[in-house]
Amino acid sequence: MFEYSSIEQYHARLQEAAVTCVQAVEHYLLQIESARHLNAFIEVYSEEALAKARLLDQQRAAGMPMGRLHGVVIGIKDVICYKDHTLTAASGILNGFTSVYSATAIERLLQEEAIIIGNLNCDEFAMGSTNENSVYGKVLNAKDESRVPGGSSGGSAVAVQAGLCMVSLGSDTGGSVRQPADFCGIIGLKPTYGRISRYGLIAYASSFDQIGIFGTTVPDVALLLEIMAGADAFDSTVSHLPVPAYSKELAPAKKFRIAWFEEALHHPSLDPEIATGIEQELKKIAASGHEVTAEKFDLLDFIVPAYYVLTTAEASSNLSRYDGIKFGHRTAEKEADLTDFYKLTRSEGFGKEVKRRIMLGTFVLSAGYYDAYFTRAQQVRQLLCLKMEALFKSYDFIIMPTSPVTAFKTGEKMEDPIAMYLADIYTVMANLVGCPAISLPLFTHSNGMPFGLQLMANRFDEVSLLRFSKELLS
Repeated sequence: MFEYSSIEQYHARLQEAAVTCVQAVEHYLLQIESARHLNAFIEVYSEEALAKARLLDQQRAAGMPMGRLHGVVIGIKDVICYKDHTLTAASGILNGFTSVYSATAIERLLQEEAIIIGNLNCDEFAMGSTNENSVYGKVLNAKDESRVPGGSSGGSAVAVQAGLCMVSLGSDTGGSVRQPADFCGIIGLKPTYGRISRYGLIAYASSFDQIGIFGTTVPDVALLLEIMAGADAFDSTVSHLPVPAYSKELAPAKKFRIAWFEEALHHPSLDPEIATGIEQELKKIAASGHEVTAEKFDLLDFIVPAYYVLTTAEASSNLSRYDGIKFGHRTAEKEADLTDFYKLTRSEGFGKEVKRRIMLGTFVLSAGYYDAYFTRAQQVRQLLCLKMEALFKSYDFIIMPTSPVTAFKTGEKMEDPIAMYLADIYTVMANLVGCPAISLPLFTHSNGMPFGLQLMANRFDEVSLLRFSKELLS
């Protein structure tokens, strides 16, 4: 029977001829079929994946060198372009659309001989924290099917959680990788803004979006980051800094300086068990020789409002291109004039949450409210950047919860969008300032659900972030 624990272990078994890529793909296809009710996958590329696996097995048997992701089975969120494959962002507005090119991140995975097994369900246009805002229906948490998996990359998280692929890709605009990783008990990494090219990632909020990685081991996550990161002529916002060999830089190097925010761990929204678990972990970290210090952070309650003003403003602009003219859904109403055609197409194609955010973004950008909302939110963002820049001069990491609660029941928060937005209080900081952050599955709540600890590091210091993450999970 096929078993998977890490890419390194899998590659060792391939070289020993103890397993084949075809056997790996067949195993995951069976797992996907048996877990179809979880609704993690939108489309499964069965024949294509098997054909790729057969080719890789033949090349390996002929003595050809293995790529760094040789035969690694990967699922991708339905917001990342894969040439000649359906791409809908889980939205009716993109019904029937087929991508005409592949994202740079996908091209780099394929160059290293990865096998893309399918595309994964998500909240529509990556807008949501529960994966209940999808035209394909909700995704279920494999740990407790009455609960949400988190969002927006819920399908990507469940695919790894339930063993439906080895690793997966999501996108993180305000916690959409880290929060579902927390809810599902796996690792979720959001790299520094600009570390991975956004070319081929459907835009929600362009100054926040970043492709992220789900996995079960830090070395697996580090290897995917190493392969996807780096300069790209198709993305003007991507970093041109050299890409470290992350997967080879995981050995402990030094004792770190760590800060935690009193306001975060004593916040009234935080579940007491989560607070206690993280406080105990902080004591263990200090006992192991690291320097742990409490810091005041008086901007915490400004984070969520600033985030939602800015991201909805950018979404209002980015989603204006979906009008039914060139591709995707268009209204069947024959008598509509151009204005009504746009209104009907967009009203029919977009879901409730996307409409809410477009309207909010349009409002904060309107003539009478631009300075009152958008400009002030930008000022808050600048203050946060300056504050975090100062903190990272004194500390290597900041530790916070990933979420104030564990995975909640399906439908529990759908009628209260404000409560849903406020649940992002701990994750949106990293997107506002552009720093890397990771959620690590360290704890189990008395309700049986996993919860994690979030680490944030200085911009482009993923090496230290991954090193310390590996230490905490070992």
